[in-house]
Amino acid sequence: MAKILAYQTPAMGHFFPISVLLTELRDRGHDIALHTLGAGVDAGLDMGFATKPVDPRIETIPLDDAGAVTPEEALSRVRETFAQRAEYEVPELTGAIADSRPDLLIIDPNCWGASAVAEASGLPWVSFWAFLPYLRSRGVPPWGPGLRPWPGPVGRLRDALLRKKFNALDSWVDSHNIIRAQLGLPPIKSSDDYARRAPLILVATAPPFEYPRPDWDDSIQFIGACSFDPAPSTVPEWLVGIERPIVLASTSSENQGDFELARVALEALAEEPVHVVATFPAGVPRDIAAPANATVCAFVPHSLVLDRAACAITHGGMGVTQKALARGVPVCVVPYGRDQFEVARRVEVAKCGTRLLPKHLTAARLRDAVLKAMAMSAGARRVAAGYAATGGAARGADLIERRLLTWDHI
Repeated sequence: MAKILAYQTPAMGHFFPISVLLTELRDRGHDIALHTLGAGVDAGLDMGFATKPVDPRIETIPLDDAGAVTPEEALSRVRETFAQRAEYEVPELTGAIADSRPDLLIIDPNCWGASAVAEASGLPWVSFWAFLPYLRSRGVPPWGPGLRPWPGPVGRLRDALLRKKFNALDSWVDSHNIIRAQLGLPPIKSSDDYARRAPLILVATAPPFEYPRPDWDDSIQFIGACSFDPAPSTVPEWLVGIERPIVLASTSSENQGDFELARVALEALAEEPVHVVATFPAGVPRDIAAPANATVCAFVPHSLVLDRAACAITHGGMGVTQKALARGVPVCVVPYGRDQFEVARRVEVAKCGTRLLPKHLTAARLRDAVLKAMAMSAGARRVAAGYAATGGAARGADLIERRLLTWDHI
């Protein structure tokens, strides 16, 4: 069996999806080592991975795009964060490869330094995408603002014109090339060029949630939602006692300015015949007031709630949004940043839920959007079937073993 070394960005929203793939590989007898955020080390050890925290200096460089005034400023902050973190990723992963002599690397694409080291190492490696990829494709709008696909010549013209406006990702190229030059790698020309460097790219989503990609080559593969929840020892008594249909209102595990979403959800549904479960993994605000038909908590395994839910209200994070859809639960998405506008639009296009922009967020509008989403369970079940049809983490492991873990490599 092979030694596999995985390196990821310090974010729980990335730790959980990759852990699903790593667990599948572990169960097949492969030896797994993982470098992840400090808060994920104990969980990684419990899963049977040789888990270490990333260089602590990496976690002191915050991803503070939530306070940006414009999307351009947000992407600029992301670029600076990833470029600064890369300075520490390069020596850390280089040393880890020398110490453990792995047969294969699995790298988070948000780790620019680690991705460059993987490419320079000569080892087979996989790029694992826990978020919607910004890879270009015919018929798919420019990534970022959440534009609706527009087929035909007019749509192609619109996309070509707007791509010039929404090309901030290509401004990251100079930062990438500084890192690449240090490792003796040739320069890249675009963000797309960077994203395609890995021999195998695994994307944790699937049609019909994701748009058709007829011009992607065989190196890019969908493997479904890769949803994970910590295994609970018992179901909370308060959850067992709920008799009404449940609406989950979740916020991000990182500060993304989305607390207001759960606050408005509690108000919006206070008089409806549902029970709202609102979670605040980044910490429950002190001024949150729960109406009689609601439960507010910092954390509860979402699977326990979603197994009984009629709808989920999300900020558009891939983790909780796809976790709901994988169970056939429709969603109402209010996106705040990053890839969330793209997630929200895909929900709308796939007819598995509703989309409401934060600038339009009011209790009345959110209530209408949630009630409309609750009637879209057929679309959510269709998306769930699409995820299942990919083969999930098992197919991801098959691809890794067949394409990269051959006797020619190990």
